[in-house]
Amino acid sequence: MAYRHMPDMKTVLTAERLFTSTGILSAPILVIEDGRIVSVGSRTASEIPTGAREVAFADNILAPGFVDIHIHGGAGHDVMNADADALAAVERSLAARGVTSYFPTTVTAPLDATYIALERLAAAIETADMRLTRNGGLRAQPLGIHLEGPFISHAKRGVHPPQYLLEPSLEIFDRMWQAARGSVSVMTVAPELPNAENLIAEAARRGVCVSVGHSDATAEATLAGISAGARHATHTFNAMRALDHREPGIAGVVLSDDRLTAELICDGVHVRPELVKLWYRAKGPDHAVLVTDAISATGMGDGRYQLGGFEVEVRGDRCEYEGKLAGSVLALDQAVRNVMEFASIGLADAVRLATCNPARVAGVSGRKGALTEGADADIVVLSPRGDVVKTIVRGQGI
Repeated sequence: MAYRHMPDMKTVLTAERLFTSTGILSAPILVIEDGRIVSVGSRTASEIPTGAREVAFADNILAPGFVDIHIHGGAGHDVMNADADALAAVERSLAARGVTSYFPTTVTAPLDATYIALERLAAAIETADMRLTRNGGLRAQPLGIHLEGPFISHAKRGVHPPQYLLEPSLEIFDRMWQAARGSVSVMTVAPELPNAENLIAEAARRGVCVSVGHSDATAEATLAGISAGARHATHTFNAMRALDHREPGIAGVVLSDDRLTAELICDGVHVRPELVKLWYRAKGPDHAVLVTDAISATGMGDGRYQLGGFEVEVRGDRCEYEGKLAGSVLALDQAVRNVMEFASIGLADAVRLATCNPARVAGVSGRKGALTEGADADIVVLSPRGDVVKTIVRGQGI
């Protein structure tokens, strides 16, 4: 089915509840026009505009569309190698799970291959609005790129190929920036590496959210990275120096320092539920971020799948390369339901971790991550238990 935008026609959505960035609105009326939210109110205080098309979602919930700031692929395709058709398949699979915006994430690879991937992803970002109106089904939109590597620690590299890891370099970062045509939004850096502070400062000056991760940093080195401009943490607990009561290391700083937001892969495989609860209690509803770290195998079955330039073995919920975890097959709507169970929180708080918080981290607040006047009409309709009923991207899909 093709989703066709109808300019100048107001559409009104009603439901049982609506999740705002600060609370819950009962009996909402949400008005959409030209792909944006025109107004948000309640049925007790607002009227449906004359001539508007009304779409009722009964006892369901209107929430902002999910935003995934760390994702490597899905539907059988890796974002570093995906052509236009393959990327479309990834984007359709994301939209089916409530994701309206995403940040395709690289994995460490030869520089020439990385530059080519960045150029391809930049083109996809630049043409996202045009591609949304084409036939072929509703699609999530890429908003920016997350560089995961090559400026990471050998000791905590995970499955990133060691031969392609590099010390932080302003020259190489600038070549990546140019290849991506300024579309780098997030970059993971190990703050203990030589010249890391200079790289962090320059990337932050260009508006990049620098994320500490894949790191064996001490607490002191992590704090130096924060002082240089880092403000986020990549998949908390995974590929990090372990927490110790005398040397808290990077994990201790991530949990305790409110200057950092902290992402987590909430699949029950990467982090045990007890530690998910600790993470949420430490970071709270404003600083915790859900991500998937999903790879090409997401939405597929067991087998061998691509991650950057190498193959990963997938069995059930585990993705492994040479015995190490290698991304996930997690979908963001499942992460929301998981964190409700693991951290003992309600759906409204869980949704914040997949919407307004990642949008703020990636610098797209105001446009994405909240159902407010003037924002893009990116909406996921949820059942009371958090199942995806419908996804709406820029007003399309209704």
